[in-house]
Amino acid sequence: MPSSILWLRRDLRRGDLPALGAAHDAADGSADAADTTDGQGEVAVVFVLDPTLWRGAGDARRAWLAESIKAADAAYDGRLCVREGDPVTVLPQLAAELGAGSVHVSRETTPAGRRRDGKVAAALARTGVQWVETGSPYAVGPGSVVNGEGTPYKVFTPFSRAWRDYGWPSPATEPAGLRLAQVRSDQSALTTLKQAREAPDLPSLPEAGEEAALRRWADFRDRALADYGTDRDRADLDGVSRLSPYLKIGAVHPRTLLADLADGRRGPGDGAERFATELAWREFYADVLWHHPRSAWQDLRTPLTGMDYDDAGGAVEAWRQGRTGYPVVDAAMRQLLHEGWMHNRMRMVTASFLTKDLHVWWPLGARHFLRHLIDGDIASNNHGWQWVAGTGTDASPYFRVFNPVTQGLRFDPHGDYVRRYVPELAHLEGKAAHEPWKRPDGYLHGYPQRVVDHAEERREALRRYEAARG
Repeated sequence: MPSSILWLRRDLRRGDLPALGAAHDAADGSADAADTTDGQGEVAVVFVLDPTLWRGAGDARRAWLAESIKAADAAYDGRLCVREGDPVTVLPQLAAELGAGSVHVSRETTPAGRRRDGKVAAALARTGVQWVETGSPYAVGPGSVVNGEGTPYKVFTPFSRAWRDYGWPSPATEPAGLRLAQVRSDQSALTTLKQAREAPDLPSLPEAGEEAALRRWADFRDRALADYGTDRDRADLDGVSRLSPYLKIGAVHPRTLLADLADGRRGPGDGAERFATELAWREFYADVLWHHPRSAWQDLRTPLTGMDYDDAGGAVEAWRQGRTGYPVVDAAMRQLLHEGWMHNRMRMVTASFLTKDLHVWWPLGARHFLRHLIDGDIASNNHGWQWVAGTGTDASPYFRVFNPVTQGLRFDPHGDYVRRYVPELAHLEGKAAHEPWKRPDGYLHGYPQRVVDHAEERREALRRYEAARG
């Protein structure tokens, strides 16, 4: 039967997916043109396991993707076809196999994704197959929000105002009469995914899939959203949504969350407004990357391109392992290794420590995070690193050097977060866990000494900034 193909990438869901509706309409139109008996074509839903991208991910990221694909297959009634290989080759072959006249996707916005899609579209065009982009992983497609002069915004606050004024459509509904094609998967791809889910020493991952994402959202909305404005920076509390892994994989669309907030189911306080602002930050960084593709791995702002950085060494390895001697830094880095996730405030603290206490250029840290974070998104991750490092979009980043002790005392005031991830300090009660050097028994259980003196390295960081700017 004439069909269309829906190629899933960062949209592993069935609900609120405009590309699914477009694929259904194309399949129906193709069937009508072919004068089939029932006038309905089928949509073949496919995920392509690209070995190049797969090899670059750490165990936790691969396991999260594998679990999310498994959940998406269940959402599509067991009819998600998984093929393995280069999409430039796989998609034209699959279209020929099915007699499909079109391949439908959500528009990709990252530099690598855009390059790949250009090659796939060209390969399909050579065989007469149409390439159709509908929607994107964002409420407002990157590149859409510009100022009065038609140029992109460079600073978040005016962007966020314009982003809200621009608006977004209501969540998409599933097309009536949708018919899903049953297409065989590559056994090798299924084996690869199974091995990823069963890999040894995996961190504790959340439940995957669209239904799990919506349950997590409902729980957060009803339980913690009202206090989000005040609790979101507290690492010791369960005050954040933890939806970022689901947004990364596309198990839920930000438009779905924004529509729920607009319905008024938000409770008292300014938590809903603050949560929408955090979604705007995600969209802002995607917009910055759209307009400045080089900023994925190069400094966005040029005044600091002459900065003097140190080479990676033993202190950097201590940072990776969570053994710097600064309890809140170590707790956060161990959380990353144990869960494939890190509290956002702690991401800023650990990034500041690497870039300003150890004087290491931010891409080293960004790569480490992307290897381990199951929500690792290149736009948010890398521009977040640049915001801390002082090379990104912030208008006045120069004097921002996070003190790891005061940050811990402020955002983990009772030491619970530290004791949760640093068992060597579990015997220290309350805020004493943040300063073991002040207790005679602080190093009783093998906690490491501090690798650097923060006060000295802060002065050195500022000296290097002055020299680079001068």
